[in-house]
Amino acid sequence: MRRRLVRLAACVAVAAVLMDGGLAAQGPDATQMSGLPLPAPELATGTLSVRVVRETMGNNLPGQTVSVTVGGQTRTGVTNDQGRAEFADLPVGQTVVATTTVGDELIVSEELQLPARGGLRVALVAGAAAARARRQAEAQEAASRPATAGQVEFGGQTRVVMEWQNDVLTVFYLLEIVNATAGPVDPGTPIDIVLPRGASSPTLMEGSTTQATLRGEMVRVTGPYVPGTTNLQIGFSLPDHTPTMQWSQVWPIRYPQPFVAVEQVGTVTLVSPQLPRSETIDAEGGRRFILASGAAIAAGTPLTVTLEGLPAHSVVPRSIAVGVAVVLILGFGVYASRGASAPAREALEQERARLLRDLVEIEQRRRAGQPRAKDAEREPRLVAELERVMASLDAAPGGGQGAAA
Repeated sequence: MRRRLVRLAACVAVAAVLMDGGLAAQGPDATQMSGLPLPAPELATGTLSVRVVRETMGNNLPGQTVSVTVGGQTRTGVTNDQGRAEFADLPVGQTVVATTTVGDELIVSEELQLPARGGLRVALVAGAAAARARRQAEAQEAASRPATAGQVEFGGQTRVVMEWQNDVLTVFYLLEIVNATAGPVDPGTPIDIVLPRGASSPTLMEGSTTQATLRGEMVRVTGPYVPGTTNLQIGFSLPDHTPTMQWSQVWPIRYPQPFVAVEQVGTVTLVSPQLPRSETIDAEGGRRFILASGAAIAAGTPLTVTLEGLPAHSVVPRSIAVGVAVVLILGFGVYASRGASAPAREALEQERARLLRDLVEIEQRRRAGQPRAKDAEREPRLVAELERVMASLDAAPGGGQGAAA
């Protein structure tokens, strides 16, 4: 999950930089996206564009030899003034690896697969490991200084990403808390992020700062904050929704570059006066995302987005589950009045009771407005399992009770 989110965030953040334009007003950390593929529908099918830079995007390396290997065959090219080498007419669907050598450093991309339509872009970043180590050492030295009073804000790579997992809308906050000073600062009060109403199964994801704690639907981050970036990643789901849904989040600190990415399934659209700039990109796996951005949002101000055309949950599984639960209760009462039979039948009855209990609990949580993230996925499986158990009861000694249930 974490790696997939890193790839998606890199794809979203780097798209405009690699294409020399678009939404990204601030370049991403090139050391984190070296070798990651970016779908490029604007390129001809079978085309791979490789960009070679040193440590940061924009620090291009022209005249650099790049090799591309696919199907056991290797082709070479030389980067132009923008640090790009382009390879056309590569076989679609096969694994491609791009490499270059800068000084004594060999830089290798991930295994890439060209899409059926359009091409790919990839950046190869020289000096990435050394840059990360240098920044880490600088951060450790700066963190050892005494904290002073000061403010923090969200960084330029702060993202809100909404995608579909098992037909459930899942939301990720990929947050950077930035201290732009040379030493630790303490705002004096914690940063409290109260998640939207209906947020289910909230969690602090791997990679989040240890300064963060989760209490119910509120995430609290306490200072002081070291110079640079403090990372916070929050995930939760919104399992129940109508075809039109409004998401709103109050941000406790300034958000200079609000940015929301929503997976486009079917006819989903994103509307927000606060995010007037938008475009659609292709991500890995054939998925498409709507990217929207806008002007700075002050601390304490909500960011509100309306999603239209959301795929509505089918009421059929729920109706089946409720109907089965009601009849099961009646059927179990009839059976209890007749007494138990063979041990095998008793085991089936116990299994039926367990499945009934699980279905009733799911329905109770749904009606209380507190569904769990896995409920939508479990419910159809439970119904199918009930059908199997009831069929077995019909075939068991004394049969007929399964049909009655």
